[in-house]
Amino acid sequence: MFESLSERLDSAFKLLKGEGRISEINVASTVKEIRRALVDADVNYKIAKDFTDRVKDKAQGEKVLTAISPGQLMVKIVKDELAELMGGEAAELELKANPTIILIAGLQGSGKTTFSGKLANFLKTKKGKKPLLVAADIYRPAAIDQLKVLGGQIEVPVYSEPENKNAVQIAENAIKEAKQNGHNVIIIDTAGRLAVDEAMMTEVADIRKAVQPQEILFVVDSMTGQDAVNTAKAFNDRLDFSGVVLTKLDGDTRGGAALTIKYTVEKPIKFVSMGEKLDTLDVFYPERMAQRILGMGDITTLVERAQAQFNEEQAKKLEKKIRQNQFDFDDFREQLQQIKKMGNLKDLMGMIPGVGKAIKDIDISDDAFKGIEAMIGSMTPQERGNPDLIDGSRRKRIAKGAGKEIQDVNQFMKQFEQMRQMMKMMNKMGAGGKGLKALGR
Repeated sequence: MFESLSERLDSAFKLLKGEGRISEINVASTVKEIRRALVDADVNYKIAKDFTDRVKDKAQGEKVLTAISPGQLMVKIVKDELAELMGGEAAELELKANPTIILIAGLQGSGKTTFSGKLANFLKTKKGKKPLLVAADIYRPAAIDQLKVLGGQIEVPVYSEPENKNAVQIAENAIKEAKQNGHNVIIIDTAGRLAVDEAMMTEVADIRKAVQPQEILFVVDSMTGQDAVNTAKAFNDRLDFSGVVLTKLDGDTRGGAALTIKYTVEKPIKFVSMGEKLDTLDVFYPERMAQRILGMGDITTLVERAQAQFNEEQAKKLEKKIRQNQFDFDDFREQLQQIKKMGNLKDLMGMIPGVGKAIKDIDISDDAFKGIEAMIGSMTPQERGNPDLIDGSRRKRIAKGAGKEIQDVNQFMKQFEQMRQMMKMMNKMGAGGKGLKALGR
């Protein structure tokens, strides 16, 4: 995500680092490189020029030339301007009405149906809502089935009328159904086309007129770059939507759509969607995204994702086991499962400041834990509960059962033991501060 843009901006800032002497020429060269980086990231030239003009004015106004760390000050100015370009503040959904009607629109293949499922899951798990999904795509044969599969995975009902070819009527009937069954959010998945056409626009506009939604979300594939921005403008002219959803953001290393869609249509980006998993939906925070583009990480989102998987009762139980030096392989496997639920592993590591650049060329698969899980799965319940039981012959059996070499098991056992020792040491340090006092001597 934004990989090439991040690299180009980093190169631009190097013009202000380690030069010994900063001049107006250095600043002008940096601004010029920033503009080039934005244009290469599929940002419209006029927008890129307006952006860099503002950066230059701010840089001169904040006396970058006389600053102790001109490079750092320039990074901060660019970060603030990037955040502003993408909307400044996060935009919340309007959920006061009961029921709240959310209309989903966009081109075919943009990811509308998958997003509808993700949004239903988000509203159910994060906002405590009782959503109803509505299959109003009457053209794509698999659309209804796809929505039903997604609804089944998150235990959210789907309203459909497979024989009815009137999308407006389906939407109206769904609202009656929702009111009768106490659903407080209705998510209407509409049909898409391969290109913007009059028939599609008219149908979506008719649904909008009939159901009067509180939110109209335009779903756009960010990988289509400036085409995405142009499509958004065409939809907005007809629908006057309330917000944008960027899908497949993890597949685009340039990011032009994310940077310029707010500027062009003057509507906020409300969500970013990455991957197929139904829990991979994030509220769009412009400042956090600006930090990630500039390689500053995104600790806030990382902590929020961890907290979403946090179980207080389990945490207390785990803390007690660590305190008694009883942390075992069952506990370790449970922690791996928690990490996997947080999302794509490389994406998570990229949220740690400084790590993103270090791992940019490393392929980190979501299956990275499979070998470890196979080894743990090859252990008996007694071995998982008491790691000290595992001698040489047991290690050979575990390796064979997991399809691994004995060296792999030995290395894993060594790392596990080091981790246990570290936990033991941290526990001692926390016991009445005695450990900390000992370190201070």
